[in-house]
Order: sequence, then C-alpha cells, then structure tokens
Amino acid sequence: MTLATERMGSGRDLVMLHGWGMNSSVWSDFATNLSAHYRVTLVDLPGHGNSPFKGQQAISDWAEACITVAPPSAIWLGWSLGAMVAMQAAVLAPGSISGVVVLAGMPRFVQGDDWPHAMAPRTLDLFIDALGQDHTKTLERFLALQMLGSDLAQETLRKLKTSLRERPDPATDALESGLDLLKGTDLRDQLSGLACPTAWLYGDRDTLAPAAAAKLLSKWLPNAVTHVIAGAAHTPFLSHPDETHRVVNRFLEQFDES
Repeated sequence: MTLATERMGSGRDLVMLHGWGMNSSVWSDFATNLSAHYRVTLVDLPGHGNSPFKGQQAISDWAEACITVAPPSAIWLGWSLGAMVAMQAAVLAPGSISGVVVLAGMPRFVQGDDWPHAMAPRTLDLFIDALGQDHTKTLERFLALQMLGSDLAQETLRKLKTSLRERPDPATDALESGLDLLKGTDLRDQLSGLACPTAWLYGDRDTLAPAAAAKLLSKWLPNAVTHVIAGAAHTPFLSHPDETHRVVNRFLEQFDES
C-alpha cells in the first residue's frame, strides 16, 4: 500500500507534508488558497491520517515513501516533521524536487553544543516516555505546546483539533517512530548538498522550532531565504494565515523565477 494523497487545483505542482501526530486535514483552508495557482498534492505521512505504516524507522524511509507518491519536479512545502522529511527527500531525489519551503521546521530538532536554538532533549524524552503510557494525552499536550505564546492560541488550538478529527488517529508505532526521528535526526551536513533553492518561515514565539535557528542556516545554506512572523508560534498557517499565505506565495514565486 502507498501513502494516501489528495490533489486539488491546477498549475505548478506543490507537495505539502504535515507534522508529527497530525494529518493532511490540518492544511484545510491554507491548501485551498494555494490551489488557486498551484496543483497541490497533500500527503499523509506514514501511519498518519489515511496512510498505512510499514515500520519505517529512518528519515530516509519516510522520505522515500513520500517521493513515491509525489509528482515529479514539484516544489515541496513541509511543516515541522514534514519539513524534515521534505529536506531529506530533496537530498535523495535532487532531480525530482525543484524547491523546498520549510515551515516551522529544523534540520535538527534537539539542542546540541553547536545548535542551541532548538528543543531541549529532556523535553522530547518526556514526550517519548508519556507516549508509551497514553498516546491520546501526549498528543493533546503536544498540540498545546505548539500554541504556547502564540496570538489567538485558544482559537488556533480549537481549529487544529477540529481539522484533525476529519481523519483517523495516527498509529501508535508511527508516533513512536516519528518522535525517534525528531530526537535523532540531524540533516545539517546534508543541507550543503541540496541542489534546489530553499525558503524558511518561522514564528517568533515558536518554542519547538525557534526562529533564532534561521540565523545559523547560512553556514550550510548561504542563499537560503528566511522570514519570521511576529506573534506566531509553531502553527503560523493557522494563527496568521493571511501573512503566512503572502510569504509562502512570495517564496514560491521566487522559485519560479530561479
């Protein structure tokens, strides 16, 4: 079985990947707006939404599964874990991906000696431990953490919970694998090998993917384009949809010109 996809709109191909514990329904209005000028392919990550889970453990396995169902020469837009998968896909299939838009994503999600602007390892370990006890409560806690500090946090959280109900809950083993990827994956050294342009969008109140990380990207990607949305946390496409749409459209137009 292949991953579940949904297509809408017409124009240049745009592939969209959601984050950990979510599904493609989180894009909802945002994807609809983009489909006015692009043919959007929404992909449910392995074990999320309507996609099966085949025990994929490596980030390359998740990326390969997405590459299989994606149209060639598309631009990829990934949010959070989906952004990490999109980056890995661009490394694995450079001729098939013409650009990557990273939305609240990181090449490494946990802090390191030379990577201070990220999640504390202990925070992620707590989620991993809690997931084995009660995955439903762990997902709810993670949803709340994504909104922390955001403008309109409660309204944004309500929208997110409503959209997630449109598809099946994620498989527990897929959630476990996803957290392991967030904890153990470091794509920084691979970034310099990307053959396509990249653009990075952050919220200035994001505690999971801090905007300060954008300043360090130039070490690996000197031509990377970045933008920070004031008042946004980890879900700017929900809390600040109009500004996020304008910025993403600008990124996509720059890719068309490159």
